[in-house]
Amino acid sequence: MSLYITSLNSGSNGNCYYVGNDTDAVLIDAGISCRETEKRMKKLGLDIRKVKAIFISHEHGDHIKGLSTLANKYKLPVFITSKTAAGGPHLIKHLSKSFIAGKPIAIGELMITAFAKYHDAADPHSFIISYNDTKVAVMTDLGKVCSQVVHYFKQCHAVFLEANYDCNMLENGRYPLHLKNRIRGGMGHLSNDEALELFTTHRSPFLSHVILSHLSEQNNSHEIVSSLFAPHADETKIVIASRHTYTDVFLINPMQQKDKKTAMVFRKPSQLQLF
Repeated sequence: MSLYITSLNSGSNGNCYYVGNDTDAVLIDAGISCRETEKRMKKLGLDIRKVKAIFISHEHGDHIKGLSTLANKYKLPVFITSKTAAGGPHLIKHLSKSFIAGKPIAIGELMITAFAKYHDAADPHSFIISYNDTKVAVMTDLGKVCSQVVHYFKQCHAVFLEANYDCNMLENGRYPLHLKNRIRGGMGHLSNDEALELFTTHRSPFLSHVILSHLSEQNNSHEIVSSLFAPHADETKIVIASRHTYTDVFLINPMQQKDKKTAMVFRKPSQLQLF
């Protein structure tokens, strides 16, 4: 039932997310070097031999930078659409496999389903990974919250959710106007406020972890996004993914969450001991 998840890196300098069970795992994007991927997984105690496939969301460099070397070294199938592949690395054609939005792909006992999203790329997709009844989604590089995002977000026990920019920092920052408009124009990235609205309006009662991802170095900060989400977190653990290093490995286990809530409801009150 359990899934193990971590962000190996998250930001415009490189994105790579790990989701797996005890025997099989997948990487969503490969935007850091093969060497860094290996090094970070080793430090986390994750066996790279458990990775059975890489799924690519879109062709931007921060999502495919390390793909060719990693895929070729470990002979990993790369699930990528033809439109994305046309603008991506050409050294993976012998490993490339296509996917269709809404049609699950089995990788061992994992089921990976892609869904289309709004982003300024050739054919962008996000992914939800299922293992029995446990579901984890990677939702970054979102121009806006569409019906597809809402549909899959509601199913999640954990989610890597983009919180790219603070609106005031972007508006008053040094970026030229055309770049500001690209980021906030519905085909770019999701703001802190938009991510929070999705979280507060559509989260399931069993959402245990939100890993806020793809934070802008220039237009956001850990402090801003933490203070924004903290008052609304309740029992959901809020984690900020770094653009410089990995997060902890988190165990996503719906049964543990259920047992925890049951214990909270039925635990008998204990007497206070005075010292």
